[in-house]
Amino acid sequence: MKNKVRVRFAPSPTGGLHIGGVRTILFNYLFAKQNNGEFILRIEDTDQTRFVEGAEEYIYNCLDWCGIKEDESTRNGGEYGPYRQSERKSIYRQYAEQLVKDGHAYYAFDTSEELECKRQVIENFRYDQNTRQTLRNSLTIPHEAAESLVKEGAPHVIRIKVPKDEQVTFTDLIRGDIAFNSSEVDDKVLLKADGMPTYHLAVVVDDYLMKITHAFRGEEWLPSAPVHILLWKYLGWAADMPQWAHLPLILKPDGHGKLSKRDGEKFGFPVYPINWIDAASGKKAQGFVEAGFLPEGFINMLALLGWNDGSDQEIFSMDQLIKNFSLERIHKGGAKFDYEKAKWYNGEWVKASSAEHLLPYVKNILTDKGIYSDNDDYLLKVIDMVKERCILLTDFHEQAAFFFEAPSKFDTDAVKPKWNTDKEDYFNAFIAAIEANKSITSADLETTFKTLATEKAIKVGELMLPFRIMLVGGKFGPQVFEIATQIGIPETINRIKSALAAFK
Repeated sequence: MKNKVRVRFAPSPTGGLHIGGVRTILFNYLFAKQNNGEFILRIEDTDQTRFVEGAEEYIYNCLDWCGIKEDESTRNGGEYGPYRQSERKSIYRQYAEQLVKDGHAYYAFDTSEELECKRQVIENFRYDQNTRQTLRNSLTIPHEAAESLVKEGAPHVIRIKVPKDEQVTFTDLIRGDIAFNSSEVDDKVLLKADGMPTYHLAVVVDDYLMKITHAFRGEEWLPSAPVHILLWKYLGWAADMPQWAHLPLILKPDGHGKLSKRDGEKFGFPVYPINWIDAASGKKAQGFVEAGFLPEGFINMLALLGWNDGSDQEIFSMDQLIKNFSLERIHKGGAKFDYEKAKWYNGEWVKASSAEHLLPYVKNILTDKGIYSDNDDYLLKVIDMVKERCILLTDFHEQAAFFFEAPSKFDTDAVKPKWNTDKEDYFNAFIAAIEANKSITSADLETTFKTLATEKAIKVGELMLPFRIMLVGGKFGPQVFEIATQIGIPETINRIKSALAAFK
């Protein structure tokens, strides 16, 4: 690659960042880092009517959680700033005016009411090659009159003048050669009446000025490609146009349609990285963070939605993804979102992570549930004991809470069918046997337990389930003798006594 690789993601601060957007960020980032390039985050806030307070901060919070660090942005600065389009407003008009001067764009003075009337009269009305000569614009108004209207400040927009019946072609790095007939494209607005550019003009001007070499975006932007290709050509920048890659959609679990922001509530899983509260309705949509995902599990899952490295490997660290990523291995078709598979990725990362890495996450989970532990050494041991049983970080509450507080209730239904006075006598004798030895090891405890069972002529298997339920309240948890030694002999005895009362 002759030029330094520079890629960008340009979100609009109009709401929460959907996982499809995060995947686009990820693919941009992986490609940039693999090629020793730069990843730019540019805020496209040209539509001020849809601006949502807090949306830009949310985008950065998502990047930080994912472990993705942009090289240039509104918060980092950079050589090609500003990186917020509303702060670049003065830049765009000169390019729009140049397009008018060169005959590739025109002023349109139609009011919204006039255009609505056209829609009422003409079915599927579009402002294009077939209708522009019947509308109020600088193509139908004498040149001097149009110039006067502009100078007087008459409300107007600038539209691209799309040619009729011309082939617009480009090569997509994922989909190969793509061609559009310009007659299928309408004359998009480039500069709005308030002087702000639309996405179509801004994205081309900004990509050129910021020296973007590769533009990765979702395939839903394919219909806009011919307008952008024409603008690169009309502005004289065709030789500097970035290479395009239109990414496959993330589909609903049934494969029917694009996964939307509303599907989280419908299907019962998160579609945002972090909790997002809708400003209009006040409704909270759960994020992957709050659902209990590690960033490593989330990133791993996203990367393999529409990409693989050609092998059977499924677990990738960020460094491995950077090394193995290739555009050639991105699928052309959409990828169905599978939440159970997403949880599997997370579970694999939980198991593979050290207790030290999991410590802050687990500590937050337990604290949120009212369990406070200032003994990190103790908590680290607990994490190592239970992490194999956890898929989500939120599972650590159920799997570890009994290490910090005695169960408030016992699964007596699992015990009572086979409970009798012989077993009650056994556990009273077991209390007496271990009470004198406060520093007994897990192995010694197991030996004492089994030896006493032999003496009492009771099968060990019939005693293990009651003992587990005495300690944790239910039929779960790690090796029961390890639990007992971890919570300590005095606490073990207290729980046996409480359970014996409950079993009666």
